[in-house]
Amino acid sequence: MMTMINPNVESLLKRLLGPEKTDFLFKTLNVPTILTDWEDGTVTRAELAQAMNMVLFEGLLTRSPNGRTYTDEATANGGSVYFDHGALRTVRWTHNGALPPGEAAFTRILRPLGFIPNGRYPLDKLGMTGRAYVHDDAPDEIAQFFLSELHPERFSESFQQAVTNVLSTSKDPLTPLAVSQLWELEREGLLPLEAAHALLPVIVGAFARQHDVPSVVDYETLLAESAEMAWIATEGNAFNHATDRVDNVFDLSDNEKAKGRPMKREVEHSRSGRVFQTAYRADTIERELRAADGSTVKRQVPGSFYEFITRKRKFDQDKRKWVTDLRFDAGNAQGIFKMTASATNNAEK
Repeated sequence: MMTMINPNVESLLKRLLGPEKTDFLFKTLNVPTILTDWEDGTVTRAELAQAMNMVLFEGLLTRSPNGRTYTDEATANGGSVYFDHGALRTVRWTHNGALPPGEAAFTRILRPLGFIPNGRYPLDKLGMTGRAYVHDDAPDEIAQFFLSELHPERFSESFQQAVTNVLSTSKDPLTPLAVSQLWELEREGLLPLEAAHALLPVIVGAFARQHDVPSVVDYETLLAESAEMAWIATEGNAFNHATDRVDNVFDLSDNEKAKGRPMKREVEHSRSGRVFQTAYRADTIERELRAADGSTVKRQVPGSFYEFITRKRKFDQDKRKWVTDLRFDAGNAQGIFKMTASATNNAEK
């Protein structure tokens, strides 16, 4: 079957990523049906949201070799990836440099793009809160965001000081021009193509580490109490994971384990009985840390990972029809988050 290509999204991707990666993404990812209608030269919020998600997915694959292998195998066998959601971590802390605290750094991007809140999930075992954001124009087809905030006040004073030391150097990736373009997008629901070309690399750049290289001492202090905060120290606000929505996550898990892939031992079940998740363990990467004498040292740390989800349908009483259950589950999320714990700290079940 021929892949449908929205020319506005194609134009955005080609200028930022080049034709080869653009072609790969269109062949790999599901294309929302809302994008079958377009106007040349004018980019809607749904088109820009989809373009951003596609770029972020490609970036995740550069940091997750296991995810890249899975994706390449899926497409080689004639399949594709249904991009369900991406996840990122923030810190709700006043000493955050020039970056707005917590999820506010991203809701100012997501809201103009058309994303709306879709649930709050206490992650108390991790000292975090998760919130989901779904696209209002195509909730079932444009990938959601699972945006979490870590709460340093729930940890020790030494931990809080280390958080301040790390985050106080944060820069704000949004330029004044980008802020004005996001405001126009929120007001009008669309942008001229050239404005969208200028905005896309800026908002993609927000999904990265905005603070300086952390010190060894601060990293060790954070790691002792929170593997999640230690991950943020080295990776910042990069995509923590991207997720493929599959028909049967149990079969997929068994197949991937048979291949020797580093899969989570058990599939997570939601309390509703409609959402099931599993994942690869995070790929190990090398990052620099700052030693006491000012020199840099390299350390093997957990990076990003690739997740899989199966969503059952539920009957919507208001709409009187069956719809995909797009919710998440706090228990599932806390189990999945353990995929970025280091090998020595990973007590994954």
